[in-house]
Amino acid sequence: MSIPRNEYPRPQFARTDWLCLNGEWEFEIDAGDSGKERGLLARKLTQIITVPFCPESELSGIGHVDFMNVVWYRKRVMVPAEWAGRQVLLHFQAVDYDATVWVDGEELVRHRGGSTPFTVNLGSCAGNEVEIVVRARDFQQELKPQGKQSRLYHNHTCHYTRTTGIWQTVWMEPVAETYLLRTRITPNLADHSFWIEQPVSGTQQQLQFQAVLSQDGVEIARQTVDLGKAFQVQTRLEIPQELVRVWEPGDPYLYQLSFSLVKDGHVIDRVESYAGLRGISIEGHKVLLNGKSVFQRLVLDQGYYPDGILTAPNEEALVRDIELSMAAGFNGARLHQKVFEERFLYHADRLGYLVWGEFPDWGCNQGGPAGDNQQPGATYITQWLEELERDYSHPSIVGWCPLNETWQWMKDQITVLDDVTRGMFLAAKAMDGTRPVLDASGYAHRVPEADIYDSHNYEQALDKFSATFSLPVVKGHVFENEVPEGRQSLPYHGGPYFLSEFGGIWWNEALAQQMNSGTDREVSWGYGDRPRNIEEVYERFEGMCNVLLDNPGYFGYCYTQLTDVFQEMNGIFDFQRTPKFDLRRLHQIQTRTAAIEASGAQ
Repeated sequence: MSIPRNEYPRPQFARTDWLCLNGEWEFEIDAGDSGKERGLLARKLTQIITVPFCPESELSGIGHVDFMNVVWYRKRVMVPAEWAGRQVLLHFQAVDYDATVWVDGEELVRHRGGSTPFTVNLGSCAGNEVEIVVRARDFQQELKPQGKQSRLYHNHTCHYTRTTGIWQTVWMEPVAETYLLRTRITPNLADHSFWIEQPVSGTQQQLQFQAVLSQDGVEIARQTVDLGKAFQVQTRLEIPQELVRVWEPGDPYLYQLSFSLVKDGHVIDRVESYAGLRGISIEGHKVLLNGKSVFQRLVLDQGYYPDGILTAPNEEALVRDIELSMAAGFNGARLHQKVFEERFLYHADRLGYLVWGEFPDWGCNQGGPAGDNQQPGATYITQWLEELERDYSHPSIVGWCPLNETWQWMKDQITVLDDVTRGMFLAAKAMDGTRPVLDASGYAHRVPEADIYDSHNYEQALDKFSATFSLPVVKGHVFENEVPEGRQSLPYHGGPYFLSEFGGIWWNEALAQQMNSGTDREVSWGYGDRPRNIEEVYERFEGMCNVLLDNPGYFGYCYTQLTDVFQEMNGIFDFQRTPKFDLRRLHQIQTRTAAIEASGAQ
């Protein structure tokens, strides 16, 4: 049996030796969270699941879509004997939501958060068989970040099938006693160099850190730094002037990097990486890429799949989603309410696809009156920091957005939402001074110094849409999201502004004839009045895009959405990724020369 999703899960920080643990694991649902007391830690589990697919998915072999408060996994693994003399790291790329891991009966790690990786150090165990047991708790009544996962039994509107337990690759790798942790790579376009920040685990004396920069396989720069007793070293790799190539859409050039720890002339740890030389800056209303205005024609991508739910069925599916988006005329995406797997970002890096990193913050709804129901906790900031650490070095990421459509009206006191919104904004700025940060997409903007201001609007009538979004982008005139209870946001303060959700035009050819009867409402959903025919879809799409492309105050837009997702049928493609429209026509609408020149963008 072939191992599913067996490509290297961390391509921007890659070691040669590794072992993929995807495939068959023992599995059992623990409805009452009594499994530990009932001996699940020690006995054989009752089912078999295919990892890394969640038990709700078809690809897992389980296909259980009801609530699962707790699930258990077990696998016995023979650690390669050739890893002798090194310690072994066990990696989980993502487990939803609250994970505890035992190895040979000993609890070694706990991790809260369903979207970010964590690691277990197994020590020296080469040549031995180890037993790995994982318990994942995912209580639905708990307020936690879970993105678009439905909190009801069934899917509804823009909420979809849940993901429980392991949903990304599980793997092992051997490392020396002292080894490299995730490198931070910062491009500096002004002096055509890369700034390298290298943390180290288990520091020793008499070690050196070596960083090598290559172009098309030929070394062009090298630096060697004595490690001493430091937990982190820094160095700079300069690109010779005649070899400078920038990373940008249409020409996403990537330099190769290798990082090594050297002791007494011998390499004890080595990783391979890559980087793109590009700079992001703000000039008035524009967000510049490499000093040029590049209009960001983004699409909302939620990263769901019919058979894998949040997990792509294979590597080709990740690439295809980017290629389909670009074929329709988009040059990037909001990665919406999901921390996408690193393989997706790798392909975005190499294909020149602009993305905004986002956190799956939905799930902190306490009920109560509309607009006063979101109380995210401190764990949001913790998990957001883990995402920022994982993804910092990817050149395709051009902005950060920690929160989406947080709802809470302005009160005469500081709220939990105010604290967490500001905390997540400050965390992003502290971790990354190279990219713009949007405090919250749509609705509750609460940080006056945020780099970007945006709004969401799903108006379907072109005359009303044009009247709103053809106005000059100036303080007091831009569209700001509100609810009947009153103002939610601080007012627009100037600077870059974009409409980060619009469109959402429903279309399903097979159901179009039933639109007046309403008989398909339970299985098909989209925003606003439904078009009567496909030409009306084109008319709306072109009219909306033209308004935004022609307004020089906008640096970009984000159209909802790339694909249908279950009952939500407002995608450019259906859920199986079959085009619903003429992609050449959509591409021409979005990339027409006159509109691009009028907006001052590219």
